[in-house]
Amino acid sequence: MFKKSKPQSRIDSLIGASTRIEGNVVFSGGLRVDGNVRGNVQAAPDQPATLVISEQARIEGEVHAAHLVVNGTIIGPVHSAETLELQSGSRVRGDVHYKTLEMHQGAIIEGRLVHHGTSEAKPVELKLASGK
Repeated sequence: MFKKSKPQSRIDSLIGASTRIEGNVVFSGGLRVDGNVRGNVQAAPDQPATLVISEQARIEGEVHAAHLVVNGTIIGPVHSAETLELQSGSRVRGDVHYKTLEMHQGAIIEGRLVHHGTSEAKPVELKLASGK
């Protein structure tokens, strides 16, 4: 079972804008991604962790973190154990599993939203309203 943790206010590690990583990344504390990662990005289990994905960042792989702030692109499933903030520049192509969600106008999800705050997760399907 996950322990409730506070978001990290400090960034311990940075993947710079000109950096490209091919392989999995495991982190603890705070990680900010400005570059490209082709592989899974996962917080170390049972440790407080916050992942920030900036506007120019791109991750192709599965993402797991307790606290997650996204303003870039993720191609793959997203798992947030505590809080997920999808800022206006975020683009997610994959299912999003969350406990608490904040979604800004302009954020795009191409996949299912799955809430896991209760014992039985129920997928939520979003449909766009027609302007006609």
